[in-house]
Amino acid sequence: MHTSQLPKLVRDGRRFIQYNKWAIENSPLQVYASALVFSPACSIIRNLFKQEEPHWIITKPAMEDDWNACTQTLEGHSNGVQSVVFSPDGQSLASASWDGTWDGTVRLWDPATGACTKTLKGHSSMVNSVAFSPDGRSLASASSDHTIRLWDPATGACTQTLKGCSASINSVVFSPDGRLLASALGSYIWDGTVQLWNPATGACTQTLTGHANSVLSVAFSPDGRSLASASWDCTVRLWDPATGACTQTLKGHSAGVNSVAFSPDGRSLASASVDYTIRLWDPATGACTQTLKGHSAIVFSVAFSPDSQSLASASVDCAIRLWDPAAGACTQTLKGHDDAVRSVAFSPDGQSLASASSDCTIRLWDPATRAYTQALKGHSAIVFSVVFSPDSRLLASTSSDCTIMLWDPATGACTQTLKGHSAGVFSVAFSPDSRLLASASGDGTVRLWDPATGACTQTLKGHSAGVNSVTFSPDGQLLASAWEDGTVRLWDPATGACIQMLEGHTQAVTSVAFSPDGRSLVSAPADYYSFRKGRPLPSRSALRDRTIKLWDLATGACAQTFKGHSAGVHSVAFSPDGRSIASASLDRTIRLWDPATGACTQTLDIRTSLYHLSFDRTGSYLVTSIGSIALDSSPETEQTATGTGQVPHSQARQPSCSIGPDGTWITWNGTNILWLPQEYRSERLAVAGSTVAIGCRSGRVLILGFAADALL
Repeated sequence: MHTSQLPKLVRDGRRFIQYNKWAIENSPLQVYASALVFSPACSIIRNLFKQEEPHWIITKPAMEDDWNACTQTLEGHSNGVQSVVFSPDGQSLASASWDGTWDGTVRLWDPATGACTKTLKGHSSMVNSVAFSPDGRSLASASSDHTIRLWDPATGACTQTLKGCSASINSVVFSPDGRLLASALGSYIWDGTVQLWNPATGACTQTLTGHANSVLSVAFSPDGRSLASASWDCTVRLWDPATGACTQTLKGHSAGVNSVAFSPDGRSLASASVDYTIRLWDPATGACTQTLKGHSAIVFSVAFSPDSQSLASASVDCAIRLWDPAAGACTQTLKGHDDAVRSVAFSPDGQSLASASSDCTIRLWDPATRAYTQALKGHSAIVFSVVFSPDSRLLASTSSDCTIMLWDPATGACTQTLKGHSAGVFSVAFSPDSRLLASASGDGTVRLWDPATGACTQTLKGHSAGVNSVTFSPDGQLLASAWEDGTVRLWDPATGACIQMLEGHTQAVTSVAFSPDGRSLVSAPADYYSFRKGRPLPSRSALRDRTIKLWDLATGACAQTFKGHSAGVHSVAFSPDGRSIASASLDRTIRLWDPATGACTQTLDIRTSLYHLSFDRTGSYLVTSIGSIALDSSPETEQTATGTGQVPHSQARQPSCSIGPDGTWITWNGTNILWLPQEYRSERLAVAGSTVAIGCRSGRVLILGFAADALL
């Protein structure tokens, strides 16, 4: 290599190590597998060591040409991350989460290495916000347990606990001189207040009232003479911290305001709102100077760069946007998180941007790196489902972008994009002979397609609500669809006629399955949380139906009602002999039921939520997104539905290619073979023999094929 290429090699090597840090440190041989496979196509390191790529991966995913703006992904929190902030010297990064069941933690990270240096515990509820003092010697954390804790970042010791708040504390910030600490209070049913504290003594010096709803965020101006507060009453208020007087009320947002931030030069104030917009204000006059639009969902957080030339925003749409505040233009969109982005913060030198997400991770970005320009084949929005055809020659994927994509599993190439639905497509199903494809959409229709030509052969209409799921009967003569209105419809695929409607559920039905003889149908409802990742919300008035129903298709009557799950059910399936029904629930269990008696014969504690399950051909295993689970037919595990006979996750047997229990590894016969970077982990996946397909929130569909002979 010519010496002029050395700087590029060093930069590429640094990114290679940063991106694959966890795999390299914890499973070094993955540097020749996952690290090479998931590196950009034009990576110098990848091309230098191309001959070392595993020969047992026969279908590899297409990667972007160059590294994107994300430099590191910090993993360690066990639940969503609410807030992130750099220390004044940029040598430390603090994050707030609701790790555990409810107890919240604060973590300190080394941004250079991505290592977690300390975990601060003490709050008895989720931690909503963290802030460093100007000298970096103190860290404040605000919690829903109604307390603020002050920590010594050097030792991790809690130096003070500030009490006296009557509601959840949503935000905390130090004044520029460090002599005051401001906190934002209020729950969604309380009037909000702002409290000012003396961090040296722990005394509350002032309580500022005036907001008509919860206060979500507070921020001091650079000179410390003004304090801004953002509230769910749709306003931003400016206060004089010396007197406690409200000097201005800024109105304009049409929904609650989640975050406020002053520009470092003090000339602008930014606010982020539930109305999907960001507003820029002149603090001196209170005039709105710009309204920034671009996010497709609630905006949680805003932060200015140290030079005031850039503004970052974080949203429920999983994206971070960078804006030019002067022009009001979006200069870049950073994607990579798998769930809502809750908080953003620039490093003191402006060279790094940190983001905190509900996907339990923190990401570090280089704001100067342009997003990669190559348009990878895939959906433009979240993937809802991936399904193999019965002959395994096609893979279908559905998305909230209203399209269905057909893929060749052997090559990973997209062969067709089916368009016609006017809303997100939640589910697809192939007919038993693979010659017909049915799709279910939020637009209230079911469409039938010819997979060979991509032509829509029929559009089935009849409901005013969205369709969640479709499935064919074993002989292909019937099509069942599950609807948001709680009903199931049966259709004749040949004529498109609706021949039966099954009514009985009180909320949205998300899964249906035919018995092997086609004489019965089982249906299952979801609940609110089943819809939280991009799906429409059902009515809150009927969120108590967690029953599974068995229908006699000859009469249309409900033959059995199965009760036992404590949360919504994502998937149901019949065993090949029809003597057992399996159900996967948000309560992190799988239950097996006897369709003849309605009794629960077994409860499997799987410690995760599944979106799909089915039986293998022998009925001895359940095929799931976390692998194949061997079913125990011993009497001890078939006697009760009260929880005895639970099968620990570690005993789940995986006889072939699958995804490991925590979703981070592709496994073969239960052995980890390929580590998945965070952005390629998903509940939406399908496995056919030695081929794995993963649908990502970014819209990408990842197809990996393995040489079974080489892995035996």
